[in-house]
Amino acid sequence: MTRQETISRHDKDEDVPAAKPRREPFSFKRVVKSLGPGLITGASDDDPSGIGTYSQAGAQLGYGIGWTMLLTFPLMTAIQEISARVGRVTGHGIAGNVCRHYPGWLLVIVVTLLFIANTVNIAADLSAMADATRLLIGGPAVLYVVLFGVTSVAAQIFMNYWRYVAVLKWLTLSLFAYVAALAFAKVSWMQALAGVLVPRLTWSSDYFTTIVAIFGTTISPYLFFWQASQEAEEQRVDVTKHPLIDKHHGARNEFSRIRADTVTGMAFSNLIALSIIVTAAATLHAAGKTDIQTSAQAAEALRPIAGPFAEVIFALGIVGTGLLAIPVLAGATAYAVGEGRRWPVGLARKPKEAMAFYSVLALSGGIGIALNFTPIDPISALYWSAVVNGVLAVPVMVLLMVMARHKEVMGRFVVGGWLYRLGWLSTGAMALSVIAMAVGVLL
Repeated sequence: MTRQETISRHDKDEDVPAAKPRREPFSFKRVVKSLGPGLITGASDDDPSGIGTYSQAGAQLGYGIGWTMLLTFPLMTAIQEISARVGRVTGHGIAGNVCRHYPGWLLVIVVTLLFIANTVNIAADLSAMADATRLLIGGPAVLYVVLFGVTSVAAQIFMNYWRYVAVLKWLTLSLFAYVAALAFAKVSWMQALAGVLVPRLTWSSDYFTTIVAIFGTTISPYLFFWQASQEAEEQRVDVTKHPLIDKHHGARNEFSRIRADTVTGMAFSNLIALSIIVTAAATLHAAGKTDIQTSAQAAEALRPIAGPFAEVIFALGIVGTGLLAIPVLAGATAYAVGEGRRWPVGLARKPKEAMAFYSVLALSGGIGIALNFTPIDPISALYWSAVVNGVLAVPVMVLLMVMARHKEVMGRFVVGGWLYRLGWLSTGAMALSVIAMAVGVLL
């Protein structure tokens, strides 16, 4: 067999032995149970900071920005599936593989930037959740910052892993609040559909900065690290699972599960994001309120336009998505640092078994809480943190694509075919959006 034929077989996964699965009756419960890292990753993408970015985009640019959700869906799905494959094949997350196969300085740069970006994001999310709670029931926002922050960190440290994963899955339902919010908006569905299907470009630095912010919010580095690490984590928890690079049997079924999980999670994420953009366009943009900076401001601005119920639904969604996203942000940070240092890692471990891992998790959450008590306004930094995430995503995605094709990392399961090409297309699209923003600023 020639080398080219071997690569072709790898690309199609035809070399993977798999027993013919026994046909079982459809069960909604079993389908939900099979969803895991991909669903949680996709849902956590619509965190309070993301809601703020999508609300701002819809308020400023109206229906015409909806096309970004159609474009980003296949791109984010590809890069997240590749991330998941790396974790499932190797039994290590992205940082764990970087420390084993690449220079130490590269690991330090990537993990340091990830720690900073995620911690600022946690601070901004806590602030948005506190403001949303204050809208709902009143009271001091700082109290809610501490309450939500401590609760999120403590749950990760002390809850049973499987119970905690189940809680995160249930929290994804909070995102349906933004589908419900559409009922209170007078949406021009023809304009909304045109905005999704027909891109409308405006050559200005503000426009391209918004595009990069949307891309940075939608295709974000912490999502890559989290999903890869969670695939590796489930192998440590489930004794029937082993890294595919060690035991090849069942790889095809595992890749099918990963694809279904990832496609479901990313579709859910983009549907919610599009609902937020359309709601903001139909209400805030239509009413001339284009100065929205945060998700809480968007919720408050909805009251005189769409009524108090729209405000309540929007605010409840902010709290629910924050409770889902903060653990993912802090967890992704802890996994990256812990795997990079080769510490014992994993939410399934007892605190005394992974003290350093949980210390990083608590430190990231603690700094996020503390930033809300400093002169630094995390909400003011929120929009730009999304832009920074977009810029940071480019080198991380390049690294991930090189890793996915590296035989020393992936063995016989190197990523190829259309998935590999779509991964590079996603990387190129992110790079082009950053370049366009830079050119717009210079001109």
